[in-house]
Amino acid sequence: MAEDDGGLGPEDSRSGNGRAPEEADHHVALDLEELILGAPRRYTPYQAARTAEVPMELATRFWRAMGFPDIGQSRALNDGDVIALRRLAGLVESGLINESMAIQVARSTGQTTARLAGWQMDTFLENLTQAAEPGLTRAEVAYPLVELLLPELEQFLIYVWRRQLAAVTGRVVQAAEDTEITSGRLAVGFADLVGFTRLSRRLEEEELGSLVETFESTCADLIAGQGGRLIKTLGDEILYVSEDPVTAAEIALSLVETLTDEENIPALRVGMAFGTVTSRMGDVFGTTVNLASRLTSIAQRDAVLIDGEFAVALEQAGAAARGAADGSGSAQAQLADALAAHSGVPLGALGRGANGAAAPRFQLQAMWRRPVRGLGLVEPWLLTRRAESAR
Repeated sequence: MAEDDGGLGPEDSRSGNGRAPEEADHHVALDLEELILGAPRRYTPYQAARTAEVPMELATRFWRAMGFPDIGQSRALNDGDVIALRRLAGLVESGLINESMAIQVARSTGQTTARLAGWQMDTFLENLTQAAEPGLTRAEVAYPLVELLLPELEQFLIYVWRRQLAAVTGRVVQAAEDTEITSGRLAVGFADLVGFTRLSRRLEEEELGSLVETFESTCADLIAGQGGRLIKTLGDEILYVSEDPVTAAEIALSLVETLTDEENIPALRVGMAFGTVTSRMGDVFGTTVNLASRLTSIAQRDAVLIDGEFAVALEQAGAAARGAADGSGSAQAQLADALAAHSGVPLGALGRGANGAAAPRFQLQAMWRRPVRGLGLVEPWLLTRRAESAR
């Protein structure tokens, strides 16, 4: 707290000034907090709420929604906290948003920026403090480092946020109906590293971290470059979506092909489904998402499985053609016939795109129906590139 640091400036506290290392690091942490927040600690939670003219109960809900713990009556808040409370409460009072929406804004912002801040500081402090002068602790190196990085990171964050906001706003205003904003039809894809749990037990922490970083960065770049949207990463798994099933299919096969060339990355398997998806706080939910996840769990190594709706969408777009079924028997023939009837694509049109266009780039192979927990019988289709379209 500001009144506990004995009037030390950054230079005094960073040097330790004769203090024990732990005490010196504590004061450096306080100096870093003040540097980043731009104001010293000044208020208890009650004082901050009263100064912002916000009920204490609402202020506490905002604070928790942003991801911060209860701090009792510690004098740990500053003028920036008061301004933030006042702004959120002002939005509610003006009628622009209701209290529930304000809580959602606080929660979504807190969750997103917490992960971002954690990743940035872990990365910067790990890589940029390794060459520190002998005898200096990480805390002592951190202050000048943050002082240099802070303004640049702040401006870049605002730039990226505005760019993302513009892209999302464009999608929202182009929605045909209000319901499409939160519940629209999307292609959903899960990509999962095979045998990751076993592999993680054998790798050192640094090796495991490098593997995950390579996997996530490769997938993120490929998904963004081809027009998909990365929803989240879960270590050994990613979730992405696209409004266009053809784009989603191309991304899935490109992921498998690209990661196959990475020597240290395990085999990949992908499951995709197409249908109605509920979007909330940057995440996606619903039966379509669950189905994509289940298809991933039953896919083979370096394989892409899709559901029947996805197969129909690809055929209707002229992007896929059916191949031989997996095995023989009337069940597979019936499944292929059902897809043809559903899609309205005549059997004679296979091998060329819609309206006689170029041959489809994807091949669909019907797999055996199988029960999937919570979803009943599922009709998976194996998605591959057609030989003449393969790279």
